[in-house]
Amino acid sequence: MRRMPPLSALRAFEAAARQESFKLAAHELGVTPTAISHHIRQLEADLGFPLFVRQTRKVALTPEGRTLFGPLSASFDTIAETVANLRYRPARRVATLSAIAAFTARLLVPRVASFRACNPGWDLRLHASDGLVDLHAGEADAAIRYGPGSYPGLTAVPLMHERFAPVCSVHLPLRRPEDLRSATLIHIDELPQAAEMSLPTWDAWAAKAGLRGLDTDACVSMNDESSAIQAVIAGQGVALLSLTLVAAELASGALVQPFGPVIEGLHYNLVYPTDRASQPAVAILRDWVTTELSEAQP
Repeated sequence: MRRMPPLSALRAFEAAARQESFKLAAHELGVTPTAISHHIRQLEADLGFPLFVRQTRKVALTPEGRTLFGPLSASFDTIAETVANLRYRPARRVATLSAIAAFTARLLVPRVASFRACNPGWDLRLHASDGLVDLHAGEADAAIRYGPGSYPGLTAVPLMHERFAPVCSVHLPLRRPEDLRSATLIHIDELPQAAEMSLPTWDAWAAKAGLRGLDTDACVSMNDESSAIQAVIAGQGVALLSLTLVAAELASGALVQPFGPVIEGLHYNLVYPTDRASQPAVAILRDWVTTELSEAQP
């Protein structure tokens, strides 16, 4: 536990020592010269030695007073500077964007630096969740949702159209649909947001491809797209993947779409409460997302 003299006495001493005058110290601190003199006598009594040599028109520090004044004055300067910096530092603002986990990881996270560069004074909070957030309750300022595009009470800004196709590692020997009969099929469970947002199944793809005899029950099932994508990159099998989410790997040649057909999906939309369209957080998220994702469509 620190044993300190009263702060009021230390402030009075520091001001008097700096001004070399009890009168000027009193004016600075908004008290009377008598109050300054009382505080200093109290401090001298507490310390056990005099701090000033009293002269006719001014006061001078004793050697002990000079020893105390230096670090005490520096400490008050540090406190004043710290308080000033805190008081006048602009408050940082936060924009919260929600999106499904795979979309967040693969399309938003690689672009976060551009948000900070374009929006100084703002912080970005990405909320990755496959469940729906309540935008009206303020759980996020805006969200990217995958679905048919009808969102009551929300403004929907179209971002991109989704498409799905078989995707695998370049090292897997898949050249034609019939090769799937001997391949490991990876299935992704449907998204929990709504039944109409279910991802395409191997049964639906085989029917469109006219491929008969494909055992779609013999597959590896995963409950999220990110895990399925990682499995495909590792060469563990072939999956019906979002061409949007693996666009970078397809462009680099790490993954290939060996054959069709392509299954058309639904749409990604940026959504936010209609009555909050002009709020700064919504506006900067809308500008950032539409700019960054304008060229992400495969």
